[in-house]
Amino acid sequence: MEIQAIHWSYSFFSTVILLSDFFIRIGLSLRVIMRKRPYGVSLAWLIVVLLVPFLGGFFYLLFGENRLPERRIARTKASFNMYLDWLEDLSSQPPPLWEETHPAYGSLHRQAKKLIGLPAMGGNKLTLITSPSQILGSITRAIDNAQSSCHLQFYIWEAGGRVDDIIASLYRAVARGVVCRILLDSIGSRDFLKSDVARDMRQAGIKIQESLPAGLISAFFSRIDIRNHRKIVVIDGNIAYTGSQNMVDPDVFKKSAGVGNWIDVMVKVEGPVVETLAGTFVSDWFLETSIGYFSEEDLKADMKTIRKVSDLHTCPAMGTSDVQLVPSGPSGTPDAIHGLLLTTIYAAQQELIMTTPYFIPDEPLLAALKAAAQRGVDVKIVVPEKNDSRLVQYASRARYEELAESGVSIYHFSGGLLHSKTITVDRSFSLFGSVNIDMRSFWLNFEATLVIYCKTFTETLHDIQTDYLADSTRLDLEHFKQRTPFEKFKENVVLLIAPIL
Repeated sequence: MEIQAIHWSYSFFSTVILLSDFFIRIGLSLRVIMRKRPYGVSLAWLIVVLLVPFLGGFFYLLFGENRLPERRIARTKASFNMYLDWLEDLSSQPPPLWEETHPAYGSLHRQAKKLIGLPAMGGNKLTLITSPSQILGSITRAIDNAQSSCHLQFYIWEAGGRVDDIIASLYRAVARGVVCRILLDSIGSRDFLKSDVARDMRQAGIKIQESLPAGLISAFFSRIDIRNHRKIVVIDGNIAYTGSQNMVDPDVFKKSAGVGNWIDVMVKVEGPVVETLAGTFVSDWFLETSIGYFSEEDLKADMKTIRKVSDLHTCPAMGTSDVQLVPSGPSGTPDAIHGLLLTTIYAAQQELIMTTPYFIPDEPLLAALKAAAQRGVDVKIVVPEKNDSRLVQYASRARYEELAESGVSIYHFSGGLLHSKTITVDRSFSLFGSVNIDMRSFWLNFEATLVIYCKTFTETLHDIQTDYLADSTRLDLEHFKQRTPFEKFKENVVLLIAPIL
């Protein structure tokens, strides 16, 4: 009897487990299919759900859908009137003179404006900064000269090295009455947010806000790997910085990773487009916490107050560059930056140079790059020789052979981890900011990209890209083809899940 009882219970529970696993796989597979996301993303999740019992379904529930916190969704809806009111002022400016006469400029500008709502703004002065000491030194001096506000937004903030000079300048600023606000991603800056340094800064009156808080409990209500990847500094609403560098000193940051110093580039912005960078910071700050001094009930009526307390104002012309900010992310138009990159690649006629630390193109981008090379465009892609993510490196390598066979030149930068995200087209216009060429930047991260319709600036950025190329080695296709079958197998396995890395 005892043996029969044990056997009966074993069969029952085994059947329940098998049926549960079956229905979970089938149910979630149907959900993946009905979401109608890009082919690569859907296929990757189907592989995970169908091939990994139980855990595949668990990972999909945590990371499979772009679920944002309910609080953030509610605040996004509440701030929509403020955004429309602000856009009315910006859109009242006359369209750029080249919108109809320059095909590449005009089509890209119209697409970006349609997707995001922000127009190109003329009269900007742009100063490229490549040295970490110059980047951090310039921001330090700007904070020391601040009179009303210092707004800083980063994915990673790590104290130490020359970042301590930034922190010291913030202490001096808040002591003389300047309002200092710092917005940091919850995961990227996790250690700093919990540190004694951050606690002391808060006690001194520096406002530090966590963006998209992530934790074990919140993982069940929102997707925890949706991150705020923007890097923005705005001083007094008059000067801004943006680009690829986090608030870290490369001489002390991630030295144990074995990839060398991180190589970045930032741009100092003066002129009308500073207002759009300031507005993006204010919007992100509001989505996490009230700015203060105004009610949430009627944001449009309080627009003047919001502008005053956040230094959001029109800036006079300071230069000659036309610039359009494209803030992208999953809560707005989720495919905005992806569509603009496709337009950019197809617009190239002579030369296209891209630098990125993480290169995992999806099928449409892969086809666009191959088509550009096949029609005679000199396509160069510069990636780091050593990457801090082994999975990303394998997924990238899986695409090298077909790209190179189509005529795309792939270069491995050996001077450190090339973290700059730059695109130049025909030495005529450029894209510059925080976006990587991977699915995470396209669909999951909140990013900031400047579309710069200026030949002079693009020539300068092209010179920087040329310096990267001088410190790089071009992929030897014949030698690359000789890698072992096991290496090819690893690349292809990782490529299957590349859209969800």
